[in-house]
Amino acid sequence: MTFDLAAHIAGLARVRAAAGVLFRDPDGRVLLAKPTYKPGWEVPGGAAEADESPLTAARREIREELGVAFPVGRLLAVDWVAAAPPWDGGLMFLFDGGTLDEAALARIVLPADELSSYALVAPSELAGRLKPRLARRVLAALEADGPLYLEDGYAPTPPRSR
Repeated sequence: MTFDLAAHIAGLARVRAAAGVLFRDPDGRVLLAKPTYKPGWEVPGGAAEADESPLTAARREIREELGVAFPVGRLLAVDWVAAAPPWDGGLMFLFDGGTLDEAALARIVLPADELSSYALVAPSELAGRLKPRLARRVLAALEADGPLYLEDGYAPTPPRSR
């Protein structure tokens, strides 16, 4: 029997990726954006395009959504999100955007066809504004000392020792 590399590759997972950027103000509030095309609030960011790295996607989305090329810093979290039709499962990356002062916030220009407004939200109020797994992801990243691996916003339970 001959190994069919093309068939093997065709059977491997193809994973959707998206990247968000966590910006805060000097008071520790989190920047959220309100999309025009769906209900609710989101962290600035979006889906990676074909052959685009998560970091490149984050930088592009920030330029497109906020109108400013704010620096995108270190990785805060990678979250495996299970499939929820019509979406396949995917990896959601969350990067640190640092602190935006009043002058930086004043430079934001939202694209009217995509975002209607932004808000600075205290961490204690995020669960009331974000979808549950995104709220879990953001809150976990805010509390962590380093990069996290999550599944649907939760840290995986370590295997029990025997």
